[in-house]
Amino acid sequence: MAARSAALKADAAAPAIPASREELLRFYREMLLIRRFEERAGQLYGMGLIAGFCHLYIGQEAVVVGMQAAQKPGDQVITGYRDHGHMLACGMSPREIMAELTGRAGGCSRGKGGSMHMFSREAQFFGGHGIVGAQVALGTGLAFANRYRNNGSVSVAYFGDGAANQGQVYESFNMASLWKLPVVYVIENNQYAMGTSVERASAEVELYKRGISFELPGEEVDGMDVLAVRAAGARALERARSGQGPVLLEMKTYRYRGHSMSDPAKYRPKDEPKQVRETRDPIEHIKKLGFDHGLFSEDDLKAIDREVKDIVADAADYAQTSPEPDPAELMTDITLPA
Repeated sequence: MAARSAALKADAAAPAIPASREELLRFYREMLLIRRFEERAGQLYGMGLIAGFCHLYIGQEAVVVGMQAAQKPGDQVITGYRDHGHMLACGMSPREIMAELTGRAGGCSRGKGGSMHMFSREAQFFGGHGIVGAQVALGTGLAFANRYRNNGSVSVAYFGDGAANQGQVYESFNMASLWKLPVVYVIENNQYAMGTSVERASAEVELYKRGISFELPGEEVDGMDVLAVRAAGARALERARSGQGPVLLEMKTYRYRGHSMSDPAKYRPKDEPKQVRETRDPIEHIKKLGFDHGLFSEDDLKAIDREVKDIVADAADYAQTSPEPDPAELMTDITLPA
């Protein structure tokens, strides 16, 4: 009887999870790659090898990894200027992303886009946009094209809590709902816009409700839990794909660094990032799930850690040795007036 009671307690402490060992390890690897890539990008920025703006995705990895896991081939992704993690999740090469950050010819935009303006038609990644909220209207246009072509694809448009107050966002909501466009809007609510908390900038802080007046259903999701993100993403994508119209997902997440590399982030409580890291970190969450359920060991994770370290080191080396663009490249992709 005592042995049976112990077994029941163990089951209660570790309920079944909706993911296999292979899936958990893949999520761990993908999130770790984004984090280590971003940490190295921050180092290169500090060395003066990356110029201009640079917005890191550290802390928010579960959002894009979970959404990407729910998507199907052909689905498009479009986002704002905090875009490196989205590109990696879409399958773009760490080499070409890092080389773009350093302005080299081997970059995905041939060294002309920098951190905020990258693009890959092959990976169905449609930017990287510096204008706050602009990608929401463009993502709605992608969804309109999908419906027009009847190709079964869904557009996933990411934006932040700051961009949620832009007027063009609501024009897009109205059009998408009116025409039942296949688009999923993802608000990455990392609690602070450029430097202002969502409570100080938004009259309605439950951002998933922002589509109510357009009959656009919304859902709040734990954006630090990759499995919760995947489940919510799957529901939203299926609704949009089946012709029922758009969905708004508010991902409650957190960025550990400042808004950009030039932001000391002194506007938030000093211990807040440390507390979030210790209690809600998305990578540590996956590790704990795997260990609690006996699905993998420290050796499994160490092997992934080594692989990711080598990939990021190779990308950084390539970004520093790839040649600079030829000056003639300056005038390509530009339409000059007659």
